Amino acid sequence: MTNALQFESPSFKKRIKGMLGVDFYRLFHTPMFYIFLFIAAIIPAMISAMTMMPAPNGGASTPLYSNLWQIVAASKSLYVVETIADYANMNMVFIFGGIMVSVFIGHDYKSGYVKQLFTTHAKKQDYMISKSIVCAFAMACMCLTYLIGGIVGGLFAGYDTAVNVGSLVVAVAGKMVMSLGWASLYTFLNVIFRKYFGISIASSFFFGTGILIIGAAAIVEKLPIPTAILNVFLYGASVNANLSSGIGALIVCLAVSVAWALFYNFLGTKLLSKSDVY
Repeated sequence: MTNALQFESPSFKKRIKGMLGVDFYRLFHTPMFYIFLFIAAIIPAMISAMTMMPAPNGGASTPLYSNLWQIVAASKSLYVVETIADYANMNMVFIFGGIMVSVFIGHDYKSGYVKQLFTTHAKKQDYMISKSIVCAFAMACMCLTYLIGGIVGGLFAGYDTAVNVGSLVVAVAGKMVMSLGWASLYTFLNVIFRKYFGISIASSFFFGTGILIIGAAAIVEKLPIPTAILNVFLYGASVNANLSSGIGALIVCLAVSVAWALFYNFLGTKLLSKSDVY
């Protein structure tokens, strides 16, 4: 009886706690994490600085934004990009965050960590969950550094700071909440292309740009298919988090993010269970 207890499989809580501990340790002890935090902060600052540069003919340049907080989120829900300003906001974190996830997970396979991990009977589901949570945390941190960089750059550029504070909070929180859904998608993509590092990065970049929702919205613009539905399925409700959002938008982002996480973790677990994980 004693021997049976000694070899009893650890509980789910204990397994996840152990894997999260290892993954968070690796995250905090790799320069990659801090490099991407810096990238997320410098992007909005650079965009704001570019608007202050003189035009080629020597005249004044046209500001990209009319308000500082448009660096963070669009003024309204947009499914087809009308101007570059509609696109250049915190949604860019989901592009660079995808690349970060690819590098983080890709290192597992290059270093042989995955082989060692699954040799010790770690469950595939635990791997997917741990990676999704840790990468979601990293992307949420990127959202915060992006916010800081956007504020500093916008103040330096002299943008108007008027805003509905409640909507701004919802917009930032909604995008941070969506980090879980995006991280789960990127983890799944990197499991699919685990042997092809370049393709995994390219696929993460492609999905992060929102090309699918933009293209689909343009195609069905004249059809009786609500683009809001396409947004939920193709771009995770991220455009719902904007400067005119209410608490309902945050609830939608949370629901979609959790649904994405459950869906992609399920698919990733099935894929790892039925294929060569090395």
